[in-house]
Amino acid sequence: MGAQQFRTVGRGQTIREAYNDAVEAARDEYGHQEGYSGEINSTHSLTDATKDFQKSGLSREKFIEKEYETCSKGYALGICIEEPKSNTNKIKSQVEHVVEPGTKKWILIYAVYDYDNLLKSFNTKGEAVKYARAYTEKTTKRTSIEMKKTLEKGSSRVATITYKQSTQERPGKWLFFGWAAC
Repeated sequence: MGAQQFRTVGRGQTIREAYNDAVEAARDEYGHQEGYSGEINSTHSLTDATKDFQKSGLSREKFIEKEYETCSKGYALGICIEEPKSNTNKIKSQVEHVVEPGTKKWILIYAVYDYDNLLKSFNTKGEAVKYARAYTEKTTKRTSIEMKKTLEKGSSRVATITYKQSTQERPGKWLFFGWAAC
């Protein structure tokens, strides 16, 4: 197993999000290669080197070359090259109300579950028990029956909340480098 230097860029609100973005891009480009692609997706550790870089007074290139000398294989270092801008709006979401005409009628149903998977729903407990017993006897899997309230018709959704992005909001940009297994 060898190692090779890598350099790549990732975007996100945090260094971890940017790292995950860069790892995903490398996985898409090079595949997983069983952990030996020679790119950021074959690293297992992340260090934010932004403060060390700023304190060093070195050019970005000189700092990276210096860090390559002491960095171990499998470690990624990151330097923030564009600070993220977060949403500073007082209200960061918007509401879309769902209004359906007419009255709503709730009905009681009996839902048959195999662990957490809904199998089927019935109007009576007797029908649900009959189905659940047949299913359990056929598959040997344990089933359960739960009473649920549901609308007779229409949707039970009353509103949808969406994130309202600021015009100044943008992800940060990090330069990642290090030694990757290959």
